[in-house]
Amino acid sequence: MSVFTTVAIDEITPFLHRYSLGQLVELKGISAGVTNTNYFVTTTHGKYVLTLFETLRADELPFYVNLMVHLAQHGIAVAAPIANLQHQYIDELNGKPTLLVPCLPGSVAESPTVEQCAQVGEMLAQMHLAAASYPAKMPNPRGPHWWTTIAPTLYSLMNPQDADLLAAEVALQTQHQHDTLPTGVIHADLFRDNALMNGEHVGGFIDFYYACTDVLLYDLAITLNDWCVLEDGEIDDERALAMLKAYQSVRPLNPAEIQAWPTLLRAAALRFWVSRLLDFYQPAAGEMTFAKDPSHFQRVISRHAQRRNFWI
Repeated sequence: MSVFTTVAIDEITPFLHRYSLGQLVELKGISAGVTNTNYFVTTTHGKYVLTLFETLRADELPFYVNLMVHLAQHGIAVAAPIANLQHQYIDELNGKPTLLVPCLPGSVAESPTVEQCAQVGEMLAQMHLAAASYPAKMPNPRGPHWWTTIAPTLYSLMNPQDADLLAAEVALQTQHQHDTLPTGVIHADLFRDNALMNGEHVGGFIDFYYACTDVLLYDLAITLNDWCVLEDGEIDDERALAMLKAYQSVRPLNPAEIQAWPTLLRAAALRFWVSRLLDFYQPAAGEMTFAKDPSHFQRVISRHAQRRNFWI
């Protein structure tokens, strides 16, 4: 979530007239993230998040928007989109499709506790079950085909040793197929900054714009790799155990998933190593954007490669 498209006070004011949200009090850009433009919009009725989509077109948004509505209706802690006076969730501002959602309670957990990791694991499993009745499908745009295509374009830009490691990891992942594992709608980006913790409990999952149809266990791997990671790329055993136990209390893993788990942990790290390398070497132009450290997920893969105990 960043600011690529600037929104001024005299632009947001008439936009808000299309909603029943009161009068504008404050407009503030959100600097975290790398994909869409986001603002906090405070009105006399409350506080909201305005998203302007920089790459997704309006006709591509219904999958994500309707998914959030579906999950909210099933009791999952997400920010249900707000309809305008024409009963449309998707609007437009400054030539970009937009969405307004209420601010959820809580804040980002910079240093998650064991209990917070457990609560996230439990809610993620509940989300997977609730999404099973969501009828729409969306292929993963950043799955294996994407990283095997993008990675070779980065090798010449990287340190040769790191490029060799990346090529080796891509080659390893191409040897594994996970077609028989349970699939469904996944968040695909449930990092700490995409969840709000209200104390020890989940205030809400946010930023569903990488959501897609893929292996459910892959979603859990993405989540664990961020929520349970230490500075050096190692995984905190206590947090990982708590997250996996809580997840499996709702959706137990089958034997095939348990066997695939070590490889999927590395696949989840590879996806973000490649995307961060891409952002680093080919940054998008934005008013308040920044690229995250690509080497972080290189270290995560290295630790997983040496691991013998995977907590299940």
